[in-house]
Amino acid sequence: MAARFQYPFQCIQYLEAPAPTSQRIFVTSAGPKLYSFSAEDGRRLSVWPRAQSSNEAQSSAAERGDADSGEPPEKKRRISPSEDQANGHADSKHDNQETQSGKSWSTIPILVASPTGRHIIAVTGEDKCVRVFEIGTDGALIQLSERCMPKRPSAVTLTPDGNTILCGDKFGDVYALPLIPSDKPNVPRKSSKPAKPFQPSASSLTVHSKRNLEALEQQRRQLAQRSEPKSEPTFERNLLLGHVSLLTDLAFVSLSSSTSSSESRDYILTADRDEHIRVSRGPPQTHIIENYCFGHSSFVSKICIPQSFPELLISGGGDDYLLVWDWRAGQVLQKVPLIPSSPKEELAVRGIWAIPLLTSSDVENRRVIVFVAIEGSSELLGFLLQPSGDMSRQQSLQLSGNVLSLAHAGNDTIVASIDGVHESGSTKTWKENTTEPQVFVQAFAIKAQQENVVYEPATAQVVDNINRHGTQGILKSEDEASKAKEQKTFSESLYTIGNLRKRGQED
Repeated sequence: MAARFQYPFQCIQYLEAPAPTSQRIFVTSAGPKLYSFSAEDGRRLSVWPRAQSSNEAQSSAAERGDADSGEPPEKKRRISPSEDQANGHADSKHDNQETQSGKSWSTIPILVASPTGRHIIAVTGEDKCVRVFEIGTDGALIQLSERCMPKRPSAVTLTPDGNTILCGDKFGDVYALPLIPSDKPNVPRKSSKPAKPFQPSASSLTVHSKRNLEALEQQRRQLAQRSEPKSEPTFERNLLLGHVSLLTDLAFVSLSSSTSSSESRDYILTADRDEHIRVSRGPPQTHIIENYCFGHSSFVSKICIPQSFPELLISGGGDDYLLVWDWRAGQVLQKVPLIPSSPKEELAVRGIWAIPLLTSSDVENRRVIVFVAIEGSSELLGFLLQPSGDMSRQQSLQLSGNVLSLAHAGNDTIVASIDGVHESGSTKTWKENTTEPQVFVQAFAIKAQQENVVYEPATAQVVDNINRHGTQGILKSEDEASKAKEQKTFSESLYTIGNLRKRGQED
């Protein structure tokens, strides 16, 4: 029954390129692949990495056969750029990257769109690589670079100009990387004084028993491994700041200076597993901590700065409430319960999205709708945010499956990616009934009224076409034991927020 399930869209991003193309597309991640769709009609435009064609597979098999026979492979004819483009390959390097199997990772948990609408940044899970893609004029995903970080990235954002990537990792460090890396390799600095290798005082002449000889040999092997120099990244990366705990989210914001309207000051806000939200100055003064925002009693998984109200911050995590902040002063403006009554189970915030309502050009009357997704819940919570920081509960959206991600597609339209694999409200139990087509996305139009907002289904053609295309199957095994193992592995990779909770400190 479960073999028919396909990977849901773990992340979804909306990009709109500037004139003259004004291209509007969705980019999604599902399992080990990226997909791009037209936001006009839902057509699938590109898949990365694309599957090998039969000719490519035969060529690879022939090369392997030559290697097995001990004979050198046949020399390949070099194709000029003009021939390459004529054959439909704009760049052979990019073509090779697009056809890589992608089996060194099983998930793409982070997807970030550039403010220019021309690039997408993806983080592949197991290999810890930050990958930058250019969006082609036909919606193709063209990989420009891959940079494998020493530690697994846990949060990524871009500076407002879109030229710098900020990458936080699970060891609490935040690095700055150029969006487009330099062609010149960055050579790591070496210590002028090499460390003196440690030698055990014992030797085979002083150790005689079999057990001690085995221990000595094991010690030598460990020392040999330690003596091997660690490979340092050869790409440019600058350490900006660090936490002593796992970094969960970060945001970059620029505010006008209080002394000059023409100048602005940059800030980096970071959240971690230890209930902390830190406000640091932007580069090159990231070592200066402006203040902390203390108020959470459990981990902070998401922070959100509304573009319309950059002086406000909304945070959520393992608590059963959200906090609205004046983050420059480190002051809580409002504590907003996620559930009106006391929740029976622990909650974990999966995502917070602030979307401006296009109802007034007057700053004083401008409002923002804030959507919140709870890990393993099919209910998308809605709140109306005022410039004063007051946030009021609105009607929630009940979707057909657990909410995974959300994209604002312009014109007060949102598109939510849905988990059509698990039962609604569960992060472990798979659906039993597979007779109905799997749902991947749902879209709604936001209608603002005087005191509240209402939602209506939207963009039926786009949604229908995206759902019809689907992705690829999750389960590969035939026997039940292997299927159960694959199901468990997939569920654990899709739902990870709850793992941030410190079980040893529960009341």
